[in-house]
Amino acid sequence: MNKWIIGARPRTLPAAIAPVAVATALAGNEAAPVAALLALFVSLALQVGVNFANDYSDGIRGTDSERVGPVRLTASGLASAQAVKGAAFISFALAAVAGLALAAMTSWWLIAVGASAILAAWGYTGGKNPYGYIGLGELFVFIFFGLVATVGSYFVQVERITLDSILISIPMGTFSCALLAINNIRDRALDAPAGKKTLAVRLGDRNARYLFAVLISLGYLATLALLEPWVLITLLSAPMAIALTRGVLGDVQGRELIPYLAKTGKLQLQFSILLSLALLLSHG
Repeated sequence: MNKWIIGARPRTLPAAIAPVAVATALAGNEAAPVAALLALFVSLALQVGVNFANDYSDGIRGTDSERVGPVRLTASGLASAQAVKGAAFISFALAAVAGLALAAMTSWWLIAVGASAILAAWGYTGGKNPYGYIGLGELFVFIFFGLVATVGSYFVQVERITLDSILISIPMGTFSCALLAINNIRDRALDAPAGKKTLAVRLGDRNARYLFAVLISLGYLATLALLEPWVLITLLSAPMAIALTRGVLGDVQGRELIPYLAKTGKLQLQFSILLSLALLLSHG
């Protein structure tokens, strides 16, 4: 497989697709295809950008010198640090251009939102005081890949914010946080001595696994708060969620957790498809 595809980490991309899909479904008859596609492009570019940025920043810090997860370009020497940094900046630039187009179509305030998202993407592991190294990763992921991505994707299509748009952003945020939680549980044993105090390091192995279960559960509970009968079809994904959670709450460690990252991404994608269908049926 091409090294740049590996570096982009395709398994994390459902976290970028899901919020745009459910927001567009909520928009229903008001959905704007061009705005939706631009929002999807921004979301994907930011996700790829943050993946390359993390690869670069962790690589030059030496945090990835010992890996139990998928190969990283910088640490493995598959690509130079500057090339990986350049890939991150190109991704962010592409997101900025598409975001500027969305701002011109709707509100110039989106420029500030987009700039904040890019800064947050870089600041996760980049800069002098990366927030991912002090246990704030899940909080920022919830804000930007949940609230901002979902509510923003809805706003650029209908130019308003509703309670429902906020409610559907909660499961998008919690599932994205669950992806990060799995990643950090897997790397916890190596992150701690490297000085990377992720939430999994701070909570400890068992509590970090309980947090994963809570995040998945909150996603379903927030969806039920929509009080729309059709959202019950999201429960069709519950067997996958239960099996996944049981596995994470078990004793799997290190590399054995890698498949659970892909499974969490698949769960988020399946859940978002079902939720999108429910929203279309409810507002059709």
